[in-house]
Amino acid sequence: MTQPAPRSLRLHIGLFGRRNVGKSSLLNAFTRQQVSIVSDVKGTTTDPVEKPMELLPLGPVLFVDTAGVDDEGALGELRMARTRAVLDRVDLGVIVTEGTSWGEFEAGLLAELQARKVPALVVHNKADLGGDAAPRHPADLPFVAVSALRGMGIPALKEALLRLAPADFFDNRRLVSDLVPPGGLAVLVVPIDKEAPKGRLILPQVMAIRDLLDGESMVMVVQERELRPALARLKEPPALVVTDSQAFLKVAADVPRDVPMTSFSILMSRFQGDLAEQVRGTLGIERLKGGDKVLVAETCGHHPVGEDIGRVKIPRWLTQYVGARLEFEHVQGRDFPEDLTPYGLVVHCGNCTGNRREMLSRIHRAREAGVPLTNYGLTIAYSLGIFERALEPFPAAKALLESTHAAN
Repeated sequence: MTQPAPRSLRLHIGLFGRRNVGKSSLLNAFTRQQVSIVSDVKGTTTDPVEKPMELLPLGPVLFVDTAGVDDEGALGELRMARTRAVLDRVDLGVIVTEGTSWGEFEAGLLAELQARKVPALVVHNKADLGGDAAPRHPADLPFVAVSALRGMGIPALKEALLRLAPADFFDNRRLVSDLVPPGGLAVLVVPIDKEAPKGRLILPQVMAIRDLLDGESMVMVVQERELRPALARLKEPPALVVTDSQAFLKVAADVPRDVPMTSFSILMSRFQGDLAEQVRGTLGIERLKGGDKVLVAETCGHHPVGEDIGRVKIPRWLTQYVGARLEFEHVQGRDFPEDLTPYGLVVHCGNCTGNRREMLSRIHRAREAGVPLTNYGLTIAYSLGIFERALEPFPAAKALLESTHAAN
């Protein structure tokens, strides 16, 4: 059976607006499914509701139906906070209004989207109620009049979304195949991860295999104990070795020095975030001192087991490198502190289950707060003394590192 596209690779489309303007009804009408609960009671949608689908010819998208952001009371504030968090990860924003209404509230939503450079579309819902008033919104803002209840205007909405989709979203970004020529060989070192369901590989490994096959490259997959004999059997050295970050030291010892080597996590830093910025963030490890707080963030919600990479191994390696006790805090999923200033460092996972816009937003927020943000693989490589080698497949990142060293 063909596997669906991971949510991280889908265009994220957020539905925003006041309570009871018909956001949930609009999503149900567009997807032709009862995705969100619909009621006349204001505030029925309490948490963001996600619906993946194929929006041809664009491809895989993820609709995010949010709670009304004019909610009231303590519970309303919590709903609003969750809704605003969605703003950080959407690639396209849909502002839903009732009829032709447009006021300061909608203008504020538009400003939030524009501040994040997110394309916006206005949908005037409940067009079946009639009225001669002209739609009110900024003249240069695209809009569509629909009736979610009657299914009116849905084809026009689809066309508007296709026109507004960021041109660079499907820009042929490659995870790894641009580092291995067609016909070349990549060796992937894949320890059997206890956190991966039985019979499956973790997502970055699957993504790398598929990307290499799409690039018409050859792939050899081995466990870390098989790497040395596997390399000995080859007539020619591989173009690249990619390892799980947890096996970095053994793999670095087994791979000849003239063979490029990196990790899946570092590949994800380039693919899902900003490798150069995270390389700069990694150098912030040098400024850590005893008692500093380190935030460890991961976007997936796996249950920690055994020697968990984020909760056990990275804290151990960082503490050993700094030579002093550090305080570690952990967040998962969509949870990410608004205020990052209490932290001396943020260590983020590869974000394989998030999307690139959300990762870039987190990197930006850390930079604005003056807090270095790095990545699991980068942190491990730096702590173990193989940072420069892990960056060799990425000339721009390595040059940045060398220039930084020279400046200091």
